[in-house]
Amino acid sequence: MLGNRYSKKPRSKDEGEKPFWISFADLMTALMTLFLVVMAVSLMVVTKKINEATQAENQRSSEILDICTSIQNDAALKNKIINVDCKDNRINFGEAGRFGHNDYRLNAAGVEALNTLVPIVLNAANTENGKKWFKQIVIEGFTDTDGSYLYNLNLSLRRSEWVMCSLLDPKFSHGLSLSEAQKNQVKQLFLAGGVSFNSAKDSKEASRRVELRMQFYGLKEKENAEPQPHFVSAPVETCQLTR
Repeated sequence: MLGNRYSKKPRSKDEGEKPFWISFADLMTALMTLFLVVMAVSLMVVTKKINEATQAENQRSSEILDICTSIQNDAALKNKIINVDCKDNRINFGEAGRFGHNDYRLNAAGVEALNTLVPIVLNAANTENGKKWFKQIVIEGFTDTDGSYLYNLNLSLRRSEWVMCSLLDPKFSHGLSLSEAQKNQVKQLFLAGGVSFNSAKDSKEASRRVELRMQFYGLKEKENAEPQPHFVSAPVETCQLTR
């Protein structure tokens, strides 16, 4: 009697077959859900970064365009032969920027156009957007195809150098009055370069020319750029070219 009173009750057949752990299918479903959530969050982060980069690049392009158009629309350039191309960020002087055959001397009309343009460019470089994006202005001298490559390379370099002489040497810069601060800015901002007879025009006369190419910093490029050199100004800058 006592043994029967305290004997264990028989377990139901179904009770022993109930699962103790989560089923494999439920586990895979949970993992898949977690994976999709992680992927969705990651995609949102990447999309946000792309949108921010695109917005920043669009703003940069807009501000650079403002710099160029401020030069292009300056009242002092009205009725002048100077052409400011804000698509390619180039400035040319038309016929005034052409050179004679085997000559590196810029004509009087070209010097006059240069005297008009340079103060405008310096003012644009000193604006808020200019300080933010303006990197340098490359003076590019071009030649025709007469003569050897090295001869024309030297000739194109001298044409670019002549433009620099017209900005800094008082004997060359008649009609251009730059302060010492502006001359130092010219040394930091302008770069003389020759390109031989690359980018030749339809005629040899049109090929013998000089152009200014404006270059601007890319996004975060200025943050990683090396400091600009500071030149000690000579009492009087002297051009090494023969007038």
